[in-house]
Amino acid sequence: MANKQVLVLGAGQLARMMSLAGAPLNIDISAFDVGSEHIVHPLTKNVIGHGLNNAIAAADVITAEFEHIPHSILDICEQSGKFLPSTQAIKAGGDRRIEKQLLDDASVANAKYAIINTRSDFDAAIEYVGIPMVLKTALGGYDGKGQWRLTDSNQIDSLWNKISASLEATPEQAVVAEEFVGFDREVSLVGARRASGEIAIYPLAENVHVGGVLSLSIAIDEPELQTQAAQMFSAVANELDYVGILAIEFFDVQGKLLVNEIAPRVHNSGHWTQQGAEVCQFENHLRAVCNLPLGSTQAIRHTAMLNILGQDSLPESVLAMPQCHVHWYGKEKRPGRKMGHINVCAQSKDELKRNLTELVNVLDPAAFPELQAHVAKL
Repeated sequence: MANKQVLVLGAGQLARMMSLAGAPLNIDISAFDVGSEHIVHPLTKNVIGHGLNNAIAAADVITAEFEHIPHSILDICEQSGKFLPSTQAIKAGGDRRIEKQLLDDASVANAKYAIINTRSDFDAAIEYVGIPMVLKTALGGYDGKGQWRLTDSNQIDSLWNKISASLEATPEQAVVAEEFVGFDREVSLVGARRASGEIAIYPLAENVHVGGVLSLSIAIDEPELQTQAAQMFSAVANELDYVGILAIEFFDVQGKLLVNEIAPRVHNSGHWTQQGAEVCQFENHLRAVCNLPLGSTQAIRHTAMLNILGQDSLPESVLAMPQCHVHWYGKEKRPGRKMGHINVCAQSKDELKRNLTELVNVLDPAAFPELQAHVAKL
Protein backbone atom coordinates (compact mmCIF):
# COMPACT_ATOMS: atom_id res chain seq x y z
CA MET A 1 0.00 0.00 0.00
CA ALA A 2 1.46 3.36 -1.07
CA ASN A 3 2.17 6.06 1.48
CA LYS A 4 -0.58 8.70 1.69
CA GLN A 5 -0.20 12.34 2.74
CA VAL A 6 -3.34 13.69 4.45
CA LEU A 7 -3.79 17.36 5.36
CA VAL A 8 -6.22 18.08 8.21
CA LEU A 9 -7.80 21.52 8.51
CA GLY A 10 -7.43 22.18 12.23
CA ALA A 11 -4.61 21.32 14.60
CA GLY A 12 -6.41 20.07 17.71
CA GLN A 13 -6.86 16.73 19.43
CA LEU A 14 -8.83 15.14 16.58
CA ALA A 15 -5.97 15.72 14.13
CA ARG A 16 -3.65 14.32 16.81
CA MET A 17 -5.67 11.12 17.14
CA MET A 18 -5.95 10.76 13.36
CA SER A 19 -2.15 10.92 13.20
CA LEU A 20 -1.79 8.17 15.80
CA ALA A 21 -4.32 5.98 13.98
CA GLY A 22 -2.85 6.62 10.54
CA ALA A 23 0.78 5.78 11.26
CA PRO A 24 0.36 1.96 11.17
CA LEU A 25 -1.32 2.28 7.76
CA ASN A 26 1.54 4.39 6.38
CA ILE A 27 -0.72 7.46 6.31
CA ASP A 28 1.12 10.65 7.28
CA ILE A 29 -0.87 13.52 8.77
CA SER A 30 -0.05 17.22 8.71
CA ALA A 31 -2.33 19.84 10.23
CA PHE A 32 -3.20 23.30 8.93
CA ASP A 33 -3.73 25.73 11.81
CA VAL A 34 -6.56 27.84 10.46
CA GLY A 35 -5.74 30.75 12.81
CA SER A 36 -2.00 31.08 12.19
CA GLU A 37 -1.96 29.53 8.68
CA HIS A 38 1.03 27.45 9.75
CA ILE A 39 1.36 23.81 8.75
CA VAL A 40 2.18 21.91 11.95
CA HIS A 41 2.96 18.38 13.04
CA PRO A 42 -0.25 17.15 14.75
CA LEU A 43 1.62 15.59 17.70
CA THR A 44 4.51 17.95 18.40
CA LYS A 45 2.83 21.13 17.05
CA ASN A 46 6.19 22.02 15.51
CA VAL A 47 5.81 24.27 12.45
CA ILE A 48 6.71 22.30 9.33
CA GLY A 49 5.50 24.74 6.66
CA HIS A 50 3.56 27.89 5.89
CA GLY A 51 0.56 28.79 3.75
CA LEU A 52 -2.54 26.94 2.61
CA ASN A 53 -1.47 26.57 -1.03
CA ASN A 54 1.79 24.89 -0.01
CA ALA A 55 -0.11 22.55 2.32
CA ILE A 56 -2.57 21.62 -0.45
CA ALA A 57 0.20 20.97 -2.96
CA ALA A 58 1.91 18.50 -0.61
CA ALA A 59 -1.28 16.56 0.21
CA ASP A 60 -2.94 13.62 -1.50
CA VAL A 61 -6.15 14.18 0.50
CA ILE A 62 -7.54 17.08 2.54
CA THR A 63 -10.04 16.64 5.36
CA ALA A 64 -11.20 18.57 8.44
CA GLU A 65 -11.37 18.10 12.20
CA PHE A 66 -13.98 20.81 12.88
CA GLU A 67 -16.81 22.59 11.11
CA HIS A 68 -16.22 26.26 11.86
CA ILE A 69 -13.78 26.88 9.01
CA PRO A 70 -13.94 30.11 6.97
CA HIS A 71 -15.73 29.47 3.69
CA SER A 72 -12.85 31.11 1.82
CA ILE A 73 -10.53 28.34 3.02
CA LEU A 74 -13.08 25.63 2.22
CA ASP A 75 -13.56 27.00 -1.29
CA ILE A 76 -9.81 26.92 -2.02
CA CYS A 77 -9.63 23.32 -0.77
CA GLU A 78 -12.67 22.36 -2.86
CA GLN A 79 -11.03 23.74 -6.00
CA SER A 80 -8.06 21.41 -5.45
CA GLY A 81 -10.30 18.37 -5.95
CA LYS A 82 -8.70 16.76 -2.90
CA PHE A 83 -11.15 17.73 -0.14
CA LEU A 84 -13.32 15.13 1.61
CA PRO A 85 -16.03 14.70 2.85
CA SER A 86 -17.09 17.86 0.87
CA THR A 87 -17.34 21.55 1.59
CA GLN A 88 -21.15 21.19 1.52
CA ALA A 89 -20.95 18.72 4.40
CA ILE A 90 -18.61 20.91 6.45
CA LYS A 91 -20.79 23.96 5.84
CA ALA A 92 -23.86 21.98 6.96
CA GLY A 93 -22.11 21.09 10.19
CA GLY A 94 -21.13 24.71 10.81
CA ASP A 95 -24.40 26.43 9.86
CA ARG A 96 -27.66 25.24 11.42
CA ARG A 97 -29.69 26.72 8.54
CA ILE A 98 -27.92 24.50 6.01
CA GLU A 99 -28.07 21.56 8.41
CA LYS A 100 -31.84 21.87 8.86
CA GLN A 101 -32.40 22.03 5.10
CA LEU A 102 -30.20 18.94 4.65
CA LEU A 103 -32.26 16.99 7.20
CA ASP A 104 -35.47 18.03 5.47
CA ASP A 105 -34.07 17.04 2.06
CA ALA A 106 -33.06 13.63 3.45
CA SER A 107 -36.57 13.20 5.00
CA VAL A 108 -35.04 12.66 8.43
CA ALA A 109 -37.12 13.50 11.51
CA ASN A 110 -35.99 16.55 13.51
CA ALA A 111 -37.58 19.16 15.73
CA LYS A 112 -39.97 21.76 14.28
CA TYR A 113 -37.97 24.92 13.58
CA ALA A 114 -37.94 28.47 12.19
CA ILE A 115 -35.15 30.81 11.05
CA ILE A 116 -34.86 34.21 12.74
CA ASN A 117 -33.22 37.26 11.18
CA THR A 118 -35.51 40.04 12.45
CA ARG A 119 -37.92 40.78 15.30
CA SER A 120 -40.85 39.93 13.05
CA ASP A 121 -39.20 36.56 12.34
CA PHE A 122 -38.92 36.04 16.11
CA ASP A 123 -42.59 36.79 16.64
CA ALA A 124 -43.54 34.46 13.78
CA ALA A 125 -41.31 31.70 15.21
CA ILE A 126 -43.05 31.98 18.58
CA GLU A 127 -46.39 31.56 16.82
CA TYR A 128 -45.22 28.62 14.67
CA VAL A 129 -42.83 26.73 16.96
CA GLY A 130 -44.50 27.59 20.26
CA ILE A 131 -43.29 28.07 23.82
CA PRO A 132 -41.15 26.52 25.25
CA MET A 133 -38.51 26.74 22.55
CA VAL A 134 -34.75 26.49 22.24
CA LEU A 135 -32.88 29.15 20.26
CA LYS A 136 -29.45 28.52 18.77
CA THR A 137 -27.14 30.72 16.74
CA ALA A 138 -26.81 29.42 13.19
CA LEU A 139 -23.05 30.04 13.21
CA GLY A 140 -20.43 29.45 15.85
CA GLY A 141 -22.38 27.75 18.64
CA TYR A 142 -20.94 24.62 20.27
CA ASP A 143 -20.76 22.91 23.69
CA GLY A 144 -23.88 24.78 24.80
CA LYS A 145 -22.64 28.23 23.71
CA GLY A 146 -24.83 30.57 21.66
CA GLN A 147 -28.06 29.05 22.99
CA TRP A 148 -31.07 30.34 24.92
CA ARG A 149 -34.38 28.97 26.13
CA LEU A 150 -37.72 30.71 25.94
CA THR A 151 -40.01 29.19 28.56
CA ASP A 152 -42.41 32.07 29.34
CA SER A 153 -43.90 34.91 27.30
CA ASN A 154 -42.60 37.39 29.88
CA GLN A 155 -39.06 36.63 28.61
CA ILE A 156 -39.73 37.60 25.00
CA ASP A 157 -38.49 41.20 25.04
CA SER A 158 -35.41 40.59 27.19
CA LEU A 159 -34.48 37.53 25.14
CA TRP A 160 -34.86 39.47 21.91
CA ASN A 161 -32.27 41.96 23.19
CA LYS A 162 -29.76 39.09 23.55
CA ILE A 163 -30.65 37.63 20.18
CA SER A 164 -30.41 40.96 18.36
CA ALA A 165 -27.02 41.63 19.96
CA SER A 166 -25.79 38.27 18.65
CA LEU A 167 -27.19 39.00 15.18
CA GLU A 168 -25.44 42.37 15.07
CA ALA A 169 -22.13 41.04 16.39
CA THR A 170 -21.55 38.39 13.70
CA PRO A 171 -21.91 39.00 9.95
CA GLU A 172 -24.20 36.50 8.20
CA GLN A 173 -25.52 35.34 11.59
CA ALA A 174 -29.05 34.06 12.15
CA VAL A 175 -30.83 32.22 14.94
CA VAL A 176 -32.68 28.93 14.63
CA ALA A 177 -35.71 28.50 16.88
CA GLU A 178 -36.51 24.88 17.67
CA GLU A 179 -39.41 23.23 19.40
CA PHE A 180 -38.41 22.14 22.90
CA VAL A 181 -38.23 18.34 22.81
CA GLY A 182 -38.98 16.48 26.04
CA PHE A 183 -36.51 13.68 25.40
CA ASP A 184 -35.68 10.70 27.60
CA ARG A 185 -31.97 10.73 26.77
CA GLU A 186 -29.44 11.75 24.14
CA VAL A 187 -27.73 9.18 21.94
CA SER A 188 -25.35 9.46 19.02
CA LEU A 189 -24.23 7.35 16.11
CA VAL A 190 -20.86 7.42 14.38
CA GLY A 191 -20.42 5.78 11.00
CA ALA A 192 -18.17 5.80 7.95
CA ARG A 193 -19.01 6.01 4.25
CA ARG A 194 -16.74 5.46 1.27
CA ALA A 195 -17.08 7.11 -2.15
CA SER A 196 -18.36 3.77 -3.49
CA GLY A 197 -21.33 4.01 -1.13
CA GLU A 198 -19.97 1.36 1.28
CA ILE A 199 -21.13 2.16 4.82
CA ALA A 200 -19.91 0.86 8.20
CA ILE A 201 -21.75 1.93 11.36
CA TYR A 202 -20.69 1.73 15.00
CA PRO A 203 -23.04 0.87 17.88
CA LEU A 204 -24.99 3.75 19.36
CA ALA A 205 -23.61 5.63 22.34
CA GLU A 206 -25.71 7.06 25.17
CA ASN A 207 -24.46 10.52 26.12
CA VAL A 208 -24.54 12.51 29.35
CA HIS A 209 -23.96 16.27 29.20
CA VAL A 210 -23.08 18.50 32.14
CA GLY A 211 -23.41 22.24 31.59
CA GLY A 212 -23.94 21.68 27.87
CA VAL A 213 -20.64 19.79 27.47
CA LEU A 214 -20.32 16.05 26.87
CA SER A 215 -19.20 14.33 30.06
CA LEU A 216 -19.82 10.61 29.53
CA SER A 217 -20.53 8.36 26.53
CA ILE A 218 -21.40 4.67 26.87
CA ALA A 219 -21.67 2.31 23.92
CA ILE A 220 -25.04 0.53 24.00
CA ASP A 221 -26.59 -2.52 22.35
CA GLU A 222 -30.24 -1.75 21.55
CA PRO A 223 -31.18 -3.33 18.18
CA GLU A 224 -34.46 -1.46 17.52
CA LEU A 225 -32.92 1.94 18.21
CA GLN A 226 -29.79 0.96 16.27
CA THR A 227 -31.89 0.13 13.21
CA GLN A 228 -33.65 3.51 13.34
CA ALA A 229 -30.37 5.37 13.74
CA ALA A 230 -28.66 3.42 10.96
CA GLN A 231 -31.49 4.22 8.51
CA MET A 232 -31.27 7.93 9.34
CA PHE A 233 -27.48 7.86 9.07
CA SER A 234 -27.66 6.28 5.62
CA ALA A 235 -30.25 8.82 4.45
CA VAL A 236 -28.11 11.79 5.50
CA ALA A 237 -24.81 10.29 4.30
CA ASN A 238 -26.25 9.36 0.91
CA GLU A 239 -27.94 12.77 0.52
CA LEU A 240 -24.50 14.38 0.99
CA ASP A 241 -22.65 11.72 -1.04
CA TYR A 242 -20.53 11.70 2.09
CA VAL A 243 -16.98 10.34 2.42
CA GLY A 244 -15.45 9.84 5.87
CA ILE A 245 -16.76 9.61 9.42
CA LEU A 246 -20.09 11.31 10.12
CA ALA A 247 -21.64 11.67 13.58
CA ILE A 248 -25.34 12.23 14.22
CA GLU A 249 -26.73 13.24 17.61
CA PHE A 250 -30.30 12.20 18.43
CA PHE A 251 -32.98 12.78 21.01
CA ASP A 252 -34.58 9.52 22.16
CA VAL A 253 -38.26 10.28 22.73
CA GLN A 254 -39.94 7.13 24.04
CA GLY A 255 -38.07 4.96 21.56
CA LYS A 256 -38.42 7.33 18.58
CA LEU A 257 -35.32 9.18 17.40
CA LEU A 258 -35.19 12.82 16.34
CA VAL A 259 -31.98 14.27 14.91
CA ASN A 260 -30.55 17.02 17.10
CA GLU A 261 -27.50 17.85 15.00
CA ILE A 262 -24.84 16.40 12.74
CA ALA A 263 -21.05 16.61 12.92
CA PRO A 264 -19.22 15.98 9.61
CA ARG A 265 -16.05 14.61 11.25
CA VAL A 266 -14.71 12.26 13.87
CA HIS A 267 -16.59 12.96 17.08
CA ASN A 268 -16.14 13.14 20.85
CA SER A 269 -18.88 10.57 21.45
CA GLY A 270 -16.97 8.11 19.24
CA HIS A 271 -13.75 8.14 21.25
CA TRP A 272 -14.85 4.92 22.96
CA THR A 273 -14.06 3.10 19.69
CA GLN A 274 -10.31 3.41 20.40
CA GLN A 275 -10.53 0.58 22.93
CA GLY A 276 -14.05 -0.70 22.32
CA ALA A 277 -14.23 -1.45 18.60
CA GLU A 278 -12.27 -3.61 16.18
CA VAL A 279 -11.21 -0.51 14.21
CA CYS A 280 -11.52 2.97 15.76
CA GLN A 281 -13.31 5.93 14.20
CA PHE A 282 -10.04 7.75 13.45
CA GLU A 283 -8.64 4.89 11.38
CA ASN A 284 -11.93 4.43 9.55
CA HIS A 285 -12.10 8.12 8.69
CA LEU A 286 -8.65 7.87 7.12
CA ARG A 287 -9.54 4.63 5.35
CA ALA A 288 -12.63 6.31 3.86
CA VAL A 289 -10.99 9.53 2.67
CA CYS A 290 -8.00 7.57 1.28
CA ASN A 291 -10.40 5.22 -0.55
CA LEU A 292 -9.31 2.13 1.36
CA PRO A 293 -11.62 -0.70 2.50
CA LEU A 294 -13.45 0.21 5.70
CA GLY A 295 -12.50 -1.63 8.87
CA SER A 296 -14.87 -3.54 11.14
CA THR A 297 -17.01 -1.36 13.41
CA GLN A 298 -17.96 -4.28 15.65
CA ALA A 299 -17.81 -3.65 19.40
CA ILE A 300 -15.29 -6.01 20.99
CA ARG A 301 -16.12 -5.23 24.63
CA HIS A 302 -18.28 -2.94 26.76
CA THR A 303 -16.77 0.55 26.80
CA ALA A 304 -17.44 4.02 28.16
CA MET A 305 -15.65 7.34 27.65
CA LEU A 306 -15.21 10.12 30.21
CA ASN A 307 -14.08 13.59 29.16
CA ILE A 308 -11.35 15.29 31.21
CA LEU A 309 -12.27 18.98 31.35
CA GLY A 310 -9.94 21.70 32.62
CA GLN A 311 -7.57 19.26 34.36
CA ASP A 312 -4.00 18.38 33.35
CA SER A 313 -3.40 15.60 35.87
CA LEU A 314 -5.12 12.54 37.32
CA PRO A 315 -4.44 10.40 40.39
CA GLU A 316 -1.76 7.81 39.58
CA SER A 317 -4.16 5.14 40.80
CA VAL A 318 -6.13 5.62 37.57
CA LEU A 319 -3.19 4.21 35.60
CA ALA A 320 -3.12 1.22 37.93
CA MET A 321 -6.67 0.28 36.94
CA PRO A 322 -6.24 -2.38 34.21
CA GLN A 323 -9.46 -1.47 32.35
CA CYS A 324 -8.76 2.29 32.18
CA HIS A 325 -7.01 3.90 29.21
CA VAL A 326 -6.00 7.57 29.46
CA HIS A 327 -5.68 9.76 26.35
CA TRP A 328 -4.12 13.21 26.88
CA TYR A 329 -4.29 15.89 24.19
CA GLY A 330 -1.12 17.83 25.08
CA LYS A 331 -3.04 21.08 25.65
CA GLU A 332 -2.37 24.00 27.96
CA LYS A 333 -4.72 23.88 30.94
CA ARG A 334 -7.77 26.18 30.86
CA PRO A 335 -11.06 25.99 32.80
CA GLY A 336 -13.60 23.84 30.96
CA ARG A 337 -11.20 22.94 28.15
CA LYS A 338 -11.21 19.38 26.80
CA MET A 339 -7.80 18.18 28.01
CA GLY A 340 -8.18 14.46 27.40
CA HIS A 341 -10.43 11.48 27.96
CA ILE A 342 -10.50 8.13 29.71
CA ASN A 343 -11.84 4.97 28.09
CA VAL A 344 -13.12 2.38 30.56
CA CYS A 345 -13.62 -1.21 29.40
CA ALA A 346 -15.22 -4.41 30.67
CA GLN A 347 -16.48 -7.82 29.55
CA SER A 348 -20.06 -7.22 30.77
CA LYS A 349 -22.43 -4.36 31.59
CA ASP A 350 -22.23 -5.13 35.30
CA GLU A 351 -18.44 -5.14 35.22
CA LEU A 352 -18.45 -1.84 33.32
CA LYS A 353 -20.55 -0.24 36.03
CA ARG A 354 -18.18 -1.57 38.70
CA ASN A 355 -15.15 -0.27 36.81
CA LEU A 356 -16.76 3.14 36.26
CA THR A 357 -17.73 3.30 39.94
CA GLU A 358 -14.17 2.46 40.99
CA LEU A 359 -12.84 5.16 38.68
CA VAL A 360 -15.19 7.98 39.71
CA ASN A 361 -14.52 7.23 43.36
CA VAL A 362 -10.87 8.27 42.94
CA LEU A 363 -11.59 11.31 40.73
CA ASP A 364 -12.12 14.79 42.17
CA PRO A 365 -15.91 15.36 42.27
CA ALA A 366 -15.38 19.09 41.68
CA ALA A 367 -13.48 18.34 38.45
CA PHE A 368 -16.01 15.71 37.32
CA PRO A 369 -19.36 17.17 38.47
CA GLU A 370 -22.45 14.96 38.60
CA LEU A 371 -20.50 11.95 37.35
CA GLN A 372 -21.02 9.80 40.44
CA ALA A 373 -24.79 10.36 40.28
CA HIS A 374 -24.94 9.39 36.60
CA VAL A 375 -22.82 6.26 37.05
CA ALA A 376 -25.01 5.21 39.98
CA LYS A 377 -28.05 5.23 37.67
CA LEU A 378 -26.52 2.76 35.19
